[in-house]
Amino acid sequence: MRGSNYSSSLSFLLRTIVLLLFSVSNFVSNSASLMPDLCHPDERDVLLQLKTEFKIVKPYHFYDRYGYLITSYPKTESWGNSSADCCNWDGVTCDIKSGKVIGLDLKLSCLYGRLESNSSIFRLKHLTSLNLAYNNFTLSPIPAKFNNLILLETLNLSQSSLEGLIPREILQLTNLVSLDLSSSDSPSLMLSIENPPLFLRLLAQNLKNLRALDMSSVNISSEIPHEFSIMRSLRSLNLRSCYLVGEFPSSVFMMPNLQSIILDWNTELRGELPVFQRNNSLQVLRIYGSSFSGIIPESIGNLKHLVSLTLAESNFSGRIPSSLGELSNLSSLRLSGNHFTGEVPSSIGNLKQLISFDVHRNQFTGSFPSALLNLTKLHDIYLSDNQFTGSLPPNIGQLSKLEILSASGNSFTGAVPSSLYQISSLTTIWLGGNQLSDLVGFHNISLLSNLQILSLGSNNFRVSSPLDLNVFSSLKQLVTLDLSGIPVSTSNITSNSDFSSNLEDLYLSGCNITEFPEFIRNLRNLSYLDISRNSIKGQVPYWLWSLQELHNLDLSHNSLSGFDGSLKAVPGSMIFRLDLRSNDFQGEIFIPSTSIIFFLAASNNFTGEIPLSLCGGQFRIIDLSNNNFHDSIPRCLGTHISYLQDLNLRNNSLTGSIPDMFKHAYNLMTIDVSHNRLEGKLPLSLTSCSALQVLNVESNKISDTFPFQLSSLQKLQVLVLRSNNFHGMLYQPDGDWFGFPQLKIIDASHNDFFGTLPSDYFLNWTAISSNEDKDTQAHYIGNPIVYNYYTSLVLMNKGVSMEMERILTVYTAIDFSGNRIHGQVPESIGLLKELHVLNLSRNAFTGHIPPSLANITALESLDLSQNKLSGEIPPTLGDLSSLAWINVSHNQLQGSIPQGTQFQRQKCSSYEGNPGLYGPSLKNICGEPTPPESEVPVSSEEEEAEKESLSWIAAGLGFAPGIVFGFTIGYIIVGYKQEWFTNTFGRNKKHGTR
Repeated sequence: MRGSNYSSSLSFLLRTIVLLLFSVSNFVSNSASLMPDLCHPDERDVLLQLKTEFKIVKPYHFYDRYGYLITSYPKTESWGNSSADCCNWDGVTCDIKSGKVIGLDLKLSCLYGRLESNSSIFRLKHLTSLNLAYNNFTLSPIPAKFNNLILLETLNLSQSSLEGLIPREILQLTNLVSLDLSSSDSPSLMLSIENPPLFLRLLAQNLKNLRALDMSSVNISSEIPHEFSIMRSLRSLNLRSCYLVGEFPSSVFMMPNLQSIILDWNTELRGELPVFQRNNSLQVLRIYGSSFSGIIPESIGNLKHLVSLTLAESNFSGRIPSSLGELSNLSSLRLSGNHFTGEVPSSIGNLKQLISFDVHRNQFTGSFPSALLNLTKLHDIYLSDNQFTGSLPPNIGQLSKLEILSASGNSFTGAVPSSLYQISSLTTIWLGGNQLSDLVGFHNISLLSNLQILSLGSNNFRVSSPLDLNVFSSLKQLVTLDLSGIPVSTSNITSNSDFSSNLEDLYLSGCNITEFPEFIRNLRNLSYLDISRNSIKGQVPYWLWSLQELHNLDLSHNSLSGFDGSLKAVPGSMIFRLDLRSNDFQGEIFIPSTSIIFFLAASNNFTGEIPLSLCGGQFRIIDLSNNNFHDSIPRCLGTHISYLQDLNLRNNSLTGSIPDMFKHAYNLMTIDVSHNRLEGKLPLSLTSCSALQVLNVESNKISDTFPFQLSSLQKLQVLVLRSNNFHGMLYQPDGDWFGFPQLKIIDASHNDFFGTLPSDYFLNWTAISSNEDKDTQAHYIGNPIVYNYYTSLVLMNKGVSMEMERILTVYTAIDFSGNRIHGQVPESIGLLKELHVLNLSRNAFTGHIPPSLANITALESLDLSQNKLSGEIPPTLGDLSSLAWINVSHNQLQGSIPQGTQFQRQKCSSYEGNPGLYGPSLKNICGEPTPPESEVPVSSEEEEAEKESLSWIAAGLGFAPGIVFGFTIGYIIVGYKQEWFTNTFGRNKKHGTR
């Protein structure tokens, strides 16, 4: 029995093995019959033909816009001769059954040449995937023949130097699942589309299978149609830098399958976040550099799959909802550059996967968000430029993986935590611009061997002795060091010291340094050096110009008097920004490098002529103000004036006329030649300055009519003609209107203008009649490219100047005083609702004070004195709560002064010279009336000027936080604490000082 069973089992096993071997053999035979040995000859020939259509450039490496290293490789070089199997060639994919070429991946293949409409690519009819990204097709247009490849499911043409319009024929590829048309970031090389609204609607309607769409850096310049929300298959949408405008349809955020949406850098794109549903699939939501506004909805907690949330550099506001803490998968949170307020919610501590936390440049309050200490995976913390208070947490050292701590520009107090020096992974510490007072354990800074950036400047550190810079010599990775405001000692750093040889940026502003630091000559990698606001005397050493990597040099606000060595440009010097302002330099000016484009030399004692060497460079800024230059302005400055953005020659002794050199000054934003001895007329070529924002020719001898020809300058905001010999009328009887659409400050005072102003004179002064910029943050007219450089202005009022070192973009003023204008004050003045300062004094205006002045709700200063106005002061002016300074003296006014509090606070001199004024209010201000002996003001001119000066200084101090508050404080101080205020803030203005 046992032998029989064994025999049967063995027989069954053998039969099974035979059947199995037969099946495997049959399967292999059938499979082999389905796989051709070679690709189709006709397609092989097409590929070989394609290889000859382009040159192959040398392989290269670069970083893409996201910081990833990209390496090219010439794939077509491996394509063989006619006997090779093309299905094995690099980048070629064949169908496993038919042998047809269905995929062609030539991304980063070093191709160079035009992509023509007869290219062999369009003969590969079976292609389902085509990738031509990161090649150089030499700015050829995208061929319309792509519609021949009707089977395409994936098409990638990104970053391949294609130019012109995207052909609408691409939208015939209805099988597309992925489409990447992303273009170059350079505006001149961006792809664009014709009739964008129609193109986008067709895209949404035709490409219904599309899952990934990337059109970043394609110039769309249109709204996104609501049809986009019907693209139910869409998973990924990238519309970065597309010049999108209008309201973004919130329904797009609600598409059920959408996982990633990127809308970065569409500055005119508006929108708000919707109420998110629980079935939302979003993993990446990026809105950076837009005009999106509104709050983060509480429903943000429904985005359970969200990994990255960026709502930055936009206009979002409100508090951060606590539901944000429910996003358990979130690894990156960026909310910087908005208007968020309140405290960071403690629920943030629930985001255990968070790696990057960025809320800098908002209005957050409260203490350091202690909930962050629970997030042990954190690499980056950005809290800078908020309103955080209190101390930094002493146990911050428990964040053992922290690499970047940025908390500058807040109000943190107390000590720098000693546990901070225990985080060995730290590469960056930004703590500058706080109120920190102690450097506890600072001697342990050497433990941070990976530290690359250290910023402690602009604090209130109490140090018993100057900080020894040699303590940083062990930090071999240190690239940036900012100790501004901390007394330092360089005595222990010898010429042989290996002091941070990798150092590139060194900030030692306000460090009580008295001698030029000798150790700097060994910093061969130094790129940015700031040793401003010290007490360094003597000459600038010649070796400084030999630092080959030095690009940015700030020596301002010291006591330097000269330059060592030759006064010729130093060969090899690469300095492009040089700041010599506010020193004691004398004699001829020195321009050490031919590479300089930002040259700031104001407030010294340079003499002689303006050097002709300024004509040979490509300067962006030339500031020679407050010196003693004489002779004429060199006409040759116009040689390269197309590069120039700011020209400041204020307060010198220049003569002659302003050269007619501005024909190609397309980028010039500021021209200031005030306080010189210039004559003649304004040059006609000023009309070519299409970017001009400020023109100041105050206090010269220019004899000309009003420059109506400049009304075409669409960006002109400030026009100062004060104290010259301008003459004629302030309006054109035959002209359409005044022009100057963006004008906010005009000072035409103390000239010889005459005539009347028509009743509709102020009808089209749009920039003063409405405030379109509702941003509560202060913005200034100036050059944002150069740090710490702004356009300044001296506003005059009754012979007293108010120096504004920065001009707020919301500041508005009209000064027509000291001319011969007569007739009635135009009733249309009431349209200028955003006007802050109005001065029509010392003219010959007649008639009544227009009641429409009561419509100017922003008005703070009103001077109608020394005219021939009659009638009553309109009672409605008493409702102007912002009006802090009023002068209607020496007119023919009658009746009672308005009952408003601001009218009661004025000095008696504001109303004198109007015998017909009466009433209890005036009696309370001036006391019992006495018959006036003459029309001359009672107080002396000198005393009156001193009081006015104090008022304007106080107004200037108060303007940035609140213009109204500044003027109000001014008059309280002038009225009650004049002597104390004079001793504390008063100063004499001298020629050549600031």
